[in-house]
Amino acid sequence: MKFRIGYRTIKTALGTALSIMIAQFLGFENFVSAGILTILCIQVTKKRSLQASWHRFLACIIAMAFSAIFFEGMMYHPIVIGLLLLFFIPTVVMAGAKEGVVSSSVIIMHIYSAGNVTAALLLNELGIITIGIGVALIMNLYMPSVDYKLEEYQREIEVYFKKIFSEIAIYLKNKDSSWDGKELTEAASVIEKAKALAMLDVENNILRDENLYYQYFKIREKQFEIIERVLPSVTSIPQHVEQGTMVAEFVETLAKGINPGNTVLFHLEKLMRMKAEFENMDLPITREEFEARAALLHFVNEMEQFLLLKRSFKGLATLKSRHEKEEAGAN
Repeated sequence: MKFRIGYRTIKTALGTALSIMIAQFLGFENFVSAGILTILCIQVTKKRSLQASWHRFLACIIAMAFSAIFFEGMMYHPIVIGLLLLFFIPTVVMAGAKEGVVSSSVIIMHIYSAGNVTAALLLNELGIITIGIGVALIMNLYMPSVDYKLEEYQREIEVYFKKIFSEIAIYLKNKDSSWDGKELTEAASVIEKAKALAMLDVENNILRDENLYYQYFKIREKQFEIIERVLPSVTSIPQHVEQGTMVAEFVETLAKGINPGNTVLFHLEKLMRMKAEFENMDLPITREEFEARAALLHFVNEMEQFLLLKRSFKGLATLKSRHEKEEAGAN
């Protein structure tokens, strides 16, 4: 595996050193614990970092309260630590802060080692918690933009879709079955990667109420499911019929029109006109012709669903124009 230092690793290293330096400079005891909290709170996204920070802060506050009650109410003894944890851990889990169990246990050990609960001790622990979590949140304010990668995924998916539709059109026209279909596997892989990255982008933009890229990739995923569903039937049409040429021409037009915007209405109208033409044509004479036309009609109906999926989508052009306006306003 190639050796690589990522931005999260750099932030963790700098943040840990900074939090320890601040805690030590301010004269806190057990100052290294601030660094541990920073390591635990720096996550891959801003949302996860906020959640991790809140869970650990809440767990640490509960730990301080439990420590005061158990140690001062009973005694400073290892058995009491076990008894404390017996009640403390379920309480933290019920509070929805189970991620903070380990870090808050460190606070419990600090208080146990001190042998006496005082206001100064509690303030010391609170200071360590605040510095460790605060530095982590500050370090995680910066998240590199992934828009360029999302745009790259978007272009790749559209290239694959165009290729797939082009091959379908070729088959309907010429019955050419030499296509190996590798674009299907590659498209599925890119869609999964794109969705995962778009979700990270959603979590890094906490105040944004929507993410057009994620919507776009979800729609492409559903459209891809339709493509996978109809391919076996459309590539097993027994003979060439007139309607096959008409559908092939429509698919060619559709392939050329695949883009991040919303051009669904044009293609839907074209498809509806073609379906109307089908209805006015003479009935099939042979069984083979009937089966071919039935398969083509099924394909056309699925293509209608393919287009309807994207009808409500605003188009990625909306997102790009919004980013441009935000950048212009910042300048």
